[in-house]
Formats: sequence, structure tokens, C-alpha cells
Amino acid sequence: MPKDFLTLADWTAEALGEILARAQVLRSLHRSGERPQTLQGRTLAMYFEKPSLRTHVTFEAGMEQLGGHAVLLRPEQVGIGTRETPRDVALNLSRWVDVIMARTFSHALIEQLAEEASIPIINGLTDLLHPCQAMADLQTIAAIMDPAEAKIAYVGDGNNVAHSLMLLCAVMGMQICIAAPEGHQPAVQIQRKAEKIAAETGATIQVVEDPATAVADVDFIYTDTWTSMGQEDEAEWRRQVFAPYQVNAKLVELAPKAWLMHCLPAHRGEEITGDLLDGDRSLVYEQAENRLHAQKAIVEHLLLA
Repeated sequence: MPKDFLTLADWTAEALGEILARAQVLRSLHRSGERPQTLQGRTLAMYFEKPSLRTHVTFEAGMEQLGGHAVLLRPEQVGIGTRETPRDVALNLSRWVDVIMARTFSHALIEQLAEEASIPIINGLTDLLHPCQAMADLQTIAAIMDPAEAKIAYVGDGNNVAHSLMLLCAVMGMQICIAAPEGHQPAVQIQRKAEKIAAETGATIQVVEDPATAVADVDFIYTDTWTSMGQEDEAEWRRQVFAPYQVNAKLVELAPKAWLMHCLPAHRGEEITGDLLDGDRSLVYEQAENRLHAQKAIVEHLLLA
């Protein structure tokens, strides 16, 4: 079993299936008011270089609900690269806490922390990947149908969310088609990695430019913001580039039974219209709720399995 949860490409379908099953149990227990104290006495350090609502609250609340504790670390407080080297931060935290969750710009930084730390590192989001979100998405899909039978379309920017969805589908033997404009499609190294895994699992991985091709008769249509954190100066230009990729009533007509997904935060009227985001086919708040339970299961698996 991998020490860390950095990328879904490191994990097997069997291991991710175990995490999924536990996440579903934890959601059921949570809704019935039960709080199993499986992480009593354990401490999670949370390092944030980027703003966060869902990642921060779900990791901190999850640790508390399982009997553990979470410590918030901000970049100006820790000073990775200024006051302290990544190595020194990782080695110090390894002697004080049980697990580290980091939300960073650079994926190389979280890989360096994992290399130096003797305790598990969880990728809470980098510019390259967002594996915890993908696990919450898997849990959301599994509540509706067998993921192995699900057809998923992702429409928009080939960003970190798209990358992790692609890797998730590859590992789990699922079907995904990503529609993104030229120059904004998923990173070549991620696509190649996904295709290599898919060749062994039977997954179907496609990347196209035409949104209509991607969404035709799918079960789930997924989108994300066109302007990620750190790209704010490109916002107006990106609105023009991605305008044909808006998830709206006309596009959804091509998949009338599809459920709609978004990792949030959303920009209503940009990547998706407000009526669809708030409509009966929207799963966005289910996804957000499942961040809590999927991440609880990830932490448990790393510390207790």
C-alpha cells in the first residue's frame, strides 16, 4: 500500500474500492448520528497555500468527528522556502503529528514533502491533481449506479480536477470523455499515464474538442471553473475561449438523463447556468458532502490499514 495519497495513479482499484466502501459506511453512520472514534489521539496537520472552504472544513471536521485533532498551518506561518526548507518542515512535522494534508500550488512541493516525511502525506489539491475530490465524486456516482457502468463527460478546462477524474476512471475501469479546447486539454503526461493504466483495467479514456460529442447519452456531465486559482489575470480571455463549453440547457438536451456534477466553487452563468446547478439533476452538494466522508476514509486507510 502506498504511504501517501498524492495521485490516484499510485493506487489499485481494489484499494480505492475499500476506501469507497468505508466512505459509504461513514456517511451512513454520520447521518444516523454515530461518530466512531477510530482516530482518537491522532493529529492531522493541514497546510494551505490556497484559499479553501470544502477542503479545510471537511478535513478538520472529519478528524474531530473521528476523535482526532487537526492543526491549521498557513504559508506565512510556516514559511516553506523562506524560513524553512520542505525537508525541515516534513521532518519536524513527522515527529509531532500523524498525517499531513497539504494544499499547494506546486505539485513538486507535495511530492518533496512526501519524500522527506516518514508519515503519510495527503494531496488536498495541487495545480496538477485533486485526488480527494475525485474520491468524493466516485462515492457520489456509486450512490446512483455501478461506477463500472457509468459514462462520464467532463466539459471545460483540462485542469487538476479533469486530471484526477481521468486517473480515477483509468484505475477503476470506468468510461470518461473530456471535451476541452485546443491548448487547454489535459496534460499529455497525465493522459498517457491514464491510457497506460486503462490498457490494463479496460477503462475508456477519450479527449475531444467538441462538447456535443462528449456528452451524447452520458450518465454524468461534469464541469469546473474556467479560471483556476492563480489564473485570475486570464479570466476575461478565458471566458471567451470557453464560452462554447458552457453546460447549459441546449447541451444537456443531448443527455437528458444525465446527472450534473461540479466540484465547486462555481461561477453561475459561466461554466454552468444557475438553473442547472440548482436543478433536480444537480449533484454538487452531494459531492461536497461526500468530501467529508471520502477523506475520513482516506485518513483511516493511511493510518489504520
